[in-house]
Amino acid sequence: MSPFVRKVPTASGATAVQIADKTGGKYRIVEHLGSAHTPEDLAALVEAGKAKLRDPGQATLDFDIADKPRVASAVVKSSRSGLLIDTIRTVYERLGFDVIDDEAFFQLVAARLVEPTSKSDSVRVLDELGVEVVHRNTFLNSLVRAKERDYRAQIAEKCFAHSVATTGISLLLYDVTTLYFEAEKEDALRQVGYSKERRVDPQIVVGLLVDRTGFPLEIGCFEGSKAETHTIIPVIKAFQERHHVTDMVVAADAGMLSAKNLKELDDAGLRFIVGSRQTKAPHDLATHFRWNGEYTDDGQIIDTITPKGVKRLDPERVKKRREPVWSAEEHPDAWRVVWQYRRKRAMRDEQTLNLQRNRALAIIDGEKPAKKARFVKVTDEEKAFDEKAYERAMKLTGFKGYVTNIPVETMPAAEVIGSYHDLWHVEQSFRMSKTDLRARPIFHRKRDAIEAHLTVVFTALAVSRFMQAATGASLKKIITSLRPLREFTGRVGGQDITFTPEVPEAVENMLKALEKS
Repeated sequence: MSPFVRKVPTASGATAVQIADKTGGKYRIVEHLGSAHTPEDLAALVEAGKAKLRDPGQATLDFDIADKPRVASAVVKSSRSGLLIDTIRTVYERLGFDVIDDEAFFQLVAARLVEPTSKSDSVRVLDELGVEVVHRNTFLNSLVRAKERDYRAQIAEKCFAHSVATTGISLLLYDVTTLYFEAEKEDALRQVGYSKERRVDPQIVVGLLVDRTGFPLEIGCFEGSKAETHTIIPVIKAFQERHHVTDMVVAADAGMLSAKNLKELDDAGLRFIVGSRQTKAPHDLATHFRWNGEYTDDGQIIDTITPKGVKRLDPERVKKRREPVWSAEEHPDAWRVVWQYRRKRAMRDEQTLNLQRNRALAIIDGEKPAKKARFVKVTDEEKAFDEKAYERAMKLTGFKGYVTNIPVETMPAAEVIGSYHDLWHVEQSFRMSKTDLRARPIFHRKRDAIEAHLTVVFTALAVSRFMQAATGASLKKIITSLRPLREFTGRVGGQDITFTPEVPEAVENMLKALEKS
């Protein structure tokens, strides 16, 4: 069968245009012409394919109407998502990441931003964008270089410099996530551990430190079975040693709350704000409940103290209506804790507790499988609803606590709460690294390769945060706006001409915002 132009849908939603033939019932690709994301792109690539199939000596297009002039043929030679690639490269260089003289590393970062996939499939992504792609082996060698030459340290230095020059590092946010692997067996790093998604696959634990806008500063990789509370100190210390920083505040959620962690942060001269567990409220707020009963105004803040460890607070303190004002000297066995009551939060908490109550009753009545659940009390294999625990929990709805070692003279209670609430930025960064950037699943096996992969993710995350901060648009919006705007190079009348895309006003404004940032 003679060669013909073939259109094939791709996984990315584009349409690949190829010159192919069919022999023995099987298709054979003669030449890949490119991938189209718009009808205009598709029409141009199809015309280019047809032109290549014409008689080599044909230099004109024939028309049925004799009185029309003969027109020189136009052939598309190549196309490129130039605006997208050039924008990514500009931001990459503006952040100073071009200190790493490695084109393969940049291409890995760009591919991860555009369409996260495997290292092998990154060749396809970049080829569709019109990039002169390096060989797949060059990508693998780049990952080796990333570890040997410590690319992460160089990227982290530039991230630190950017944050200092813009947001500042007075407040740092820390959180962890888990990344799973398509692997059957565990090893020293990839291990089965606690998973919020209830997975039983081998995983690793990743700790991420960002500034108050979510811009990444440090990333750490730990064994999959490692407790979250054991990750924060190594990441913070690595950040301190790398940049010789001592004066900063670290905020983290209640999962990081352990007496050992807080002591180590305090001993390191660091200030912290950590979420407290609601179960600590009855003891911390004993004075408030004694003098006010169960009534609390919406938005009310109680600034008091909480024990550092197992040692209880002085029970006599409740005889005074005024809450103690924390200081390290006067309260060596306690930390400062700020509690706030919000009615809206109370409604959400009550809704959650009622769902847990219904689940517990269903388990007790045998309507649901006998799994471990809150408010199910088991005595001699008999199940009963724990009414007292339920009532205690309902009494505490709406309260949220924040433990800190920052004196009130340095940071008022409302500012402590506001600083902690900036943690949504690090959660947003994790959502980005796990969805927009797809750090998971990871297909690498050896630790060095996994660490190098995380360096690529860390770099891509920094580029994406910069672009989002400058434009106010999501990474997905930026990519989908720029990717279809392709420039075409064609041969018309024996001359090569490049046609630039028409840029919509919204995209033009986006590009101007990036230039000004």
